[in-house]
Amino acid sequence: MSPVVKALLIDLSGTIHIDAKVIPGAILAIERLRAHNIPFRFATNTTKVSSRKLVEKLNGLGFQINDNEVFTSLSACRDLIRQKNLRPFLLMEDTAMEEFKDTNQQNPNAVVIGLAPSQFHYAKLNEAFRLMKSNEDVPLIAVHKAKYFADKDEQLSLGPGGFVQALEFATDKKASVIGKPTRRFFELALEQIGYQHAPEQVAIIGDDVWNDLGEGAQELGLSRMLVRTGKYRPGDEEKLQGHHTFVFDSVVEAIDHVIGQLKQ
Repeated sequence: MSPVVKALLIDLSGTIHIDAKVIPGAILAIERLRAHNIPFRFATNTTKVSSRKLVEKLNGLGFQINDNEVFTSLSACRDLIRQKNLRPFLLMEDTAMEEFKDTNQQNPNAVVIGLAPSQFHYAKLNEAFRLMKSNEDVPLIAVHKAKYFADKDEQLSLGPGGFVQALEFATDKKASVIGKPTRRFFELALEQIGYQHAPEQVAIIGDDVWNDLGEGAQELGLSRMLVRTGKYRPGDEEKLQGHHTFVFDSVVEAIDHVIGQLKQ
């Protein structure tokens, strides 16, 4: 029997919106969560824009979201850089650089890579490669390693994973991954909603069977809810491993399910 879900982690891109298109019913579904006092956080690997710009975009789409309701791999990466006193060479989009505005980037001693289509060209990648090869102590840090994402035309586009692996291959170094699907990312997100000691009472809702619902969520014992929007492609259901897995047409049905089982 599946445990009762009392709190939620919810992916953003592909789950409640795709670029500037809101998943039908998603705004009201989030409002129902608040009305039923169900704790939640948006837990996202979005790295093309800063956390502040992301919240502004979502509110511009009609969501009423507070800054503290969004936990991003980009902000987790920023915090790690500060903790380790690193000076990063950043492969980031200009819209994401605000997250690192107070970070010393002079004489870099680390390479940090996010989803940065405008930066993924030979000259920039080669600059990162040369920095890593010039000093064996220069680490490679990946905000995440997603294979692909649902673009604004609702088609799949390359994520940063392949570019991270290119640098790994060329430098014989393994990237430290900060975002989903790492266990540490989910642990930090659980701390934000006060469920770090009861992960079995939390579900993650997402469209990516690997990054949203993969190893970290499974290891912690989260219930995992796949939605048929965004990155989802027929057959993804068969890739879900382990217990307490569900499949819904969208985030609306997933939230309805959570609210319904709390009323029983």
